[in-house]
Amino acid sequence: MDQLVRRQAADRSADRKTPRPEAERAPETARGSCPVQTVAEALARPARRRGRELEAAIFEATLDQLTSGGFARLTMEGVAGAARTGKAALYRRWTSKVELVIDALDSTLPRPTDTPDFGSAREELHYLVESFASVTRSRAGGALSAVMAELDHEQAELFKDFIAQRMIEPTKGVILDILRRGAERGDVRPDAATPLVADVVPAMLLYRVKVGGGQVGPDFVDQLVDEVLIPLIRT
Repeated sequence: MDQLVRRQAADRSADRKTPRPEAERAPETARGSCPVQTVAEALARPARRRGRELEAAIFEATLDQLTSGGFARLTMEGVAGAARTGKAALYRRWTSKVELVIDALDSTLPRPTDTPDFGSAREELHYLVESFASVTRSRAGGALSAVMAELDHEQAELFKDFIAQRMIEPTKGVILDILRRGAERGDVRPDAATPLVADVVPAMLLYRVKVGGGQVGPDFVDQLVDEVLIPLIRT
């Protein structure tokens, strides 16, 4: 009998020392962890994005900052927060907000393309000016208008090369093609196909954006073409 009692006591002691199977253990929540809180903390952590995905998020945040608050209020910290990334990620790519804004605009503004041959200089110029006007009405165009509206002389120096190379010179090239094609057809004076005449379109459009509040609607497009360009180039 004594041996039986001692054997039962030894069996109970071994049971207490043997780990229970995984399925029999107490759930994680019983030890004080809250699943809802864990998920919320995971969602609050910034997503790890790299390369083009991160760059696109930064450019989107830059355009938002420009259209909502303008160039003066845009900060690297604000862009980083809106893009859900660290400020260091911006400074590794851009040393200033000027560089960031230029890259964001360059990436998102559509590039001037050749105008189709419609058989009429008037129709081709109208197509070109309307294409430009549609850009100014886009989100990227609104961001550019916000920048241009605030630029003083010193700031304009920082952006002038970008505006000239990215917008003015390509647009002038397309206009010269239209004028030369029209001169060959006979609806444009041969001596009108000059760089000075081609300057009129971007000059008027940029003036409208800078001084006229950025409104380049259908009425302005018609007036620019019919009241300025056609009298200037007609035979």
